[in-house]
Amino acid sequence: MSTTPSAPPPEQPSRGYGYQGGAGNNPLAGVSLPLNPELVVFLLVEIVFAIFTLASKVVNAATFVSLTAAVTVGYLISRGIAKASRVLEH
Repeated sequence: MSTTPSAPPPEQPSRGYGYQGGAGNNPLAGVSLPLNPELVVFLLVEIVFAIFTLASKVVNAATFVSLTAAVTVGYLISRGIAKASRVLEH
């Protein structure tokens, strides 16, 4: 007795050429989150500065403001460089 072969599975439609990246399975792909890691680190540094200011007799409000200004300038420059590099990619 011979068995009849089963029908081959239907072909999946092509999604195009190139790397798909698995984005079809990720519902958050392409969604920007409100807090990026750089901002979280920036806020943590500010909290540490505030703790130092409150706990130390050497670090006063003027030093806190100066440190905050320096970190803010560095943060903004780093974000500008990061965004500029993305513009050049496109």
